[in-house]
Amino acid sequence: MTVTVRVPAKVNVQLAVGPPRADGFHDLANVFLAVGLHDEVTATPADTFRLTCTGPDADAVPLDPTNLAARAADALAAHHGIATPGVHLHLAKDIPVAGGMAGGSADAAGALLACDTLWNLRTPHPDLLSLCADLGSDVPFSLLGGAALGRGRGELLTPLDVGGTFHWVFAVADGGLSTPAVYRECDRLRGTADVPEPQASPALLTALRKGDPHALAGALANDLQAAALSLRPSLADTLEAGKSAGALAGLVSGSGPTCAFLTEDAATAETVADALRRSGTCRTARPTTSPTPGATLL
Repeated sequence: MTVTVRVPAKVNVQLAVGPPRADGFHDLANVFLAVGLHDEVTATPADTFRLTCTGPDADAVPLDPTNLAARAADALAAHHGIATPGVHLHLAKDIPVAGGMAGGSADAAGALLACDTLWNLRTPHPDLLSLCADLGSDVPFSLLGGAALGRGRGELLTPLDVGGTFHWVFAVADGGLSTPAVYRECDRLRGTADVPEPQASPALLTALRKGDPHALAGALANDLQAAALSLRPSLADTLEAGKSAGALAGLVSGSGPTCAFLTEDAATAETVADALRRSGTCRTARPTTSPTPGATLL
């Protein structure tokens, strides 16, 4: 028996970051949208644990116990008292690696669902979400998909209504950015300034509910963008190239360095993607849509 799970990338249409907490994390108001760039995680029975990977940037994916997919399999096995999980996990990557689109988190969610199905464990959904939260702040949303508001460090999810399809272009940068480094830079740039508790934007939530791309474009916000630009100043050229090509708005996706551009329709998305590819400011550009389902058995 082989089980394959498709898992989506995400974009943060709002990422409001509070002050540092005592545990080193930050409270967030994190509005997630799952987008139509996917990895596939395939689980096959094996005598021991094995992890393989193919796809763009596969050589940048660790194939050791630090990989979130490997940790997910271990966590699920431990939850059910399984001593040594025998499984071959294969990651077919299409989500940019270290690009701020939660590719590693998606793989973890995919591994949980794939192994749960392969091992016929029937873990209750709330327990799977709890395991996801232990693995990382973005992992629960990768399981859920669609659209959601994440509170706490992003793991406490409230599903959101979306009234239509949004069209995006993602400009993929060369190399990655470390999420912890971007948060540290955000704290450094803020210095001693008072940082308010993060709140979701009512205007943004209304734009999502109405499916209004123009209103959503005016409400996009990412508190980590200044830090990402500080660490990678060339991203400013990418943002300018996308907006000059006709995007309604652009922002750094999560901790970056991928940049996300919202467009009015599919035709404009293709135009913006083509212009970005020719601009020399990014490695490639990918048009797609949102929202899309979370981890899905194929």
